[in-house]
Amino acid sequence: MFETILSGSNTYTFWGDGVSQGHSEAIRRLYGVKYAIQYTHPKIDAMNKVREGTLPKFKVRDKHTRECFVVLEEDNAESRKSIEKQIKTMPNYFSEYDTTVNYITEEEFQNNHIKMPHGGFVICSANTGDNNKQTAELSLKLESNPEFTACILIAYARAVYRLSTEKRYSAYTIYDIPLSYISNKNGADLIKKLL
Repeated sequence: MFETILSGSNTYTFWGDGVSQGHSEAIRRLYGVKYAIQYTHPKIDAMNKVREGTLPKFKVRDKHTRECFVVLEEDNAESRKSIEKQIKTMPNYFSEYDTTVNYITEEEFQNNHIKMPHGGFVICSANTGDNNKQTAELSLKLESNPEFTACILIAYARAVYRLSTEKRYSAYTIYDIPLSYISNKNGADLIKKLL
């Protein structure tokens, strides 16, 4: 939406602080790992450059860090060294990032790392007119990423129901669905309350 308004813009995505389910699963698949979770953290200085409207160009490592918490099947110095090396050199997951590996007890894992928080920022920047800096930002702060995802699925199920009542059968993407169809309010109420 921001890109359609600010033509010629650059959009930057910063994830975190939050759990990456895919990266966590990649660690859990390593032999000798009992439990693991990975948190992605955005680099604040990189976000600030974008918010200032400087339109920076970043490498992968410039935007995020990764922090891993691991419980080993057998906790010893050799296992720790081996698992840390496997994590930090894992292509497509960790090798392009500054990554920290922390070894913890199962009790600490169960007490502090079983929720799945997530969040992030999408920042769109452009220069318009007489080189005026324009920035639009969307942010998320979620205590449970799976529950938020479930809410999205319910909203789009609502849209599918509305389409079916209109006998509009086809394959649709989220770009094809009007925002009013995902709302739990009808069109008249949306206009009255929000417009």
